[in-house]
Amino acid sequence: MTATPSIRTAPADRARERDASSALPLTLSAESPGTPLSAYLPAARPLVRARLLEHGAVLLRGFDVGGVDGFEAAVRTVSGAPLSYAERSSPRSTIKGQVYTSTDYPPDEEIFLHNENSYQADWPMTLFFHCVRPPDTLGATPLADTRRVYQEIDPSVREEFEARGWMVVRNFSDGFGVPWQQAFGTDDRAEVDAYCARNGVGTEWTADGLRTRARRRAVHRHPVTGETVWFNHLTFFHVTTLGEEMCGALREMYDDERLPTNTYYGDGRPVPDEVVAHLRSCYRARQRRFDWQRDDVLLVDNMLSAHAREPFTGPRRIAVAMAEPHSAAVRAASSAEVPDARR
Repeated sequence: MTATPSIRTAPADRARERDASSALPLTLSAESPGTPLSAYLPAARPLVRARLLEHGAVLLRGFDVGGVDGFEAAVRTVSGAPLSYAERSSPRSTIKGQVYTSTDYPPDEEIFLHNENSYQADWPMTLFFHCVRPPDTLGATPLADTRRVYQEIDPSVREEFEARGWMVVRNFSDGFGVPWQQAFGTDDRAEVDAYCARNGVGTEWTADGLRTRARRRAVHRHPVTGETVWFNHLTFFHVTTLGEEMCGALREMYDDERLPTNTYYGDGRPVPDEVVAHLRSCYRARQRRFDWQRDDVLLVDNMLSAHAREPFTGPRRIAVAMAEPHSAAVRAASSAEVPDARR
């Protein structure tokens, strides 16, 4: 049986599901290896979106994606137009249009679990990853269910953050991190101030460059499922998450106010290091991983699953796209269009 006729005539839910009760990610495999993803997704969209809300992440495996154009077409089929990467916190390169490389950090570094853009006023609801070329060793994109991370956290710690929120302070200066011009996509200070004012970010122009402050909520409810999730960057951005050696070096170089990035309670008071260590352990306890295969496509509900990156060897190449702003999902839910979001 050839791939294309079988996928065109079979109902979408005939894709093989594995470990359906608790898998993260849930894997949906092509019935015939090499089936064009473009032939599968239109009919499978309701299944994929339903499983995404249930599991928090879906892995499409065994399909022919069709390169960067096919990947972008898959994003549009499932979620509409991909989003641009604004208010950046990490270096990325544009592959084509709104398709980017995954974070351009050295391969020997781990990138800790986080939810994309959860430090911003708005964020993408759905993330897409395409394995163009798998690494030789490690290099997984680990995932953690934020519903379960929330449950893992000591109730007294949760309550403190629910009451006080959290704050991120970023110092943009020459020689460390992403320059403010790259982060905000302009070299016009007035444009930066205007963007930040619209998005609840305080700005302070210093002798070193730019300092921003943003207070956000640590705990959210998913706009479609209504579930409580631990959704923030407070652990990821805290200086201790960089590791003991780097943290110590930065604290020797800078006072707290001038650290490149650090997080606090929402009132600006320090979060004890031991509290952040507890949060890291809660993420680790819920972390799950899989090994990339060429042409895998991973869909992640950005509010239901945090993601990370293992260190790796070899020429790992993962393309990334983001879609569906949270603000639009909230409007759809408030307009009683929740069923549409599950299609």
